[in-house]
Amino acid sequence: MSGPIVIAAGGTGGHLFPGQALAQELVRRGQKVAVITDDRVEGVRARFPEADVFSVPSATPSGGGLPGVVSSIIPILRGILASRKVLKQLEAGALIGFGGYPTLPPLVAAYMLGIPTAVHEQNAVLGRVNRLMGPRVNAIASTFADLKYLAAKDLPKLSLTGNPVRDQIIDVADRTYVSSGDDQSFNLLVFGGSQGARVMSDIVPAGVAQLPDELRARLRIVQQARPEDVDRVKAAYEAAGVTCEVASFFEDMHEHIAAAQLVIARSGASTVTELAVVGRPSFLVPLPHAIDQDQLANAQVLSDTGGGWLIEQKQFTPEHVAYELKHLMTAPDQLEIAASCAKAVARPDAAARLADLVEALASGSTNQ
Repeated sequence: MSGPIVIAAGGTGGHLFPGQALAQELVRRGQKVAVITDDRVEGVRARFPEADVFSVPSATPSGGGLPGVVSSIIPILRGILASRKVLKQLEAGALIGFGGYPTLPPLVAAYMLGIPTAVHEQNAVLGRVNRLMGPRVNAIASTFADLKYLAAKDLPKLSLTGNPVRDQIIDVADRTYVSSGDDQSFNLLVFGGSQGARVMSDIVPAGVAQLPDELRARLRIVQQARPEDVDRVKAAYEAAGVTCEVASFFEDMHEHIAAAQLVIARSGASTVTELAVVGRPSFLVPLPHAIDQDQLANAQVLSDTGGGWLIEQKQFTPEHVAYELKHLMTAPDQLEIAASCAKAVARPDAAARLADLVEALASGSTNQ
């Protein structure tokens, strides 16, 4: 390969984390890596310290109507031109996109230049950009075997790699799940994605407050909340007499996942994948009203295997949380079974599988 493998990823954690994991694996193999992203470039540079990072214009059609589509055309065209310039300068060997509209300009540019391309879909539902580029790329990598909206004619391009997880998750993946019996502390981890989730701050502390005194005394809660919610969440737990650690971001989230007896979270692809790799039972509350219902599909994969429990947001009430916590905190055997089931669906070698795929594309040794 004359040039680097280029990773195209947007600024959200769900797209960045698997891209980061792939970059870590490629660097270990001695490959050169570059990243193309949007205007959130500074945050991306922090996650790809050994890669050259480039920012190109992009846009997400807003409002779902024709005006939103029209307003995005010029930034996307500018992004395609800028991406062409970057890819020519790099003499890129291959390009892989991780979904989201920031990946559209570099994918189109690579296709126009004849550079081998792939997309990776983290969710159980093929995203809109990956759906658009599916007929044009050389390979489609997937976390799940059953990929909704994948066109039948593109099925030969599909490779089941799994969703790559960061080295920090792999580092704790071998830690055995430790159950919590009577009179032992019970570690509950609550989060809603990289920016936290308001619903978790509204519902979980109120549900915990309804637990009997002896159960609240056992709880050790770590919760990620929006910055504006941190103080009120802390105050709610302190009023309930519960030991807690609340912050807007945790650099050591992998340690908290490994220590948890139970996790309550949204069901983004990275969250579901990391819970499976580490093997921790969870209540998953999919983000409602999503156009493609991707988080619902992700949660169903884990719940169908017995590795977690799906709770739709309309059912996610303080009373429901209290009921389930009261049951599971006194049923450690059920949590152990769920932890084992979650672990059984994991693909901890996903980064290596995906690296094999893009190296093969770059070297021209695959016809995909």
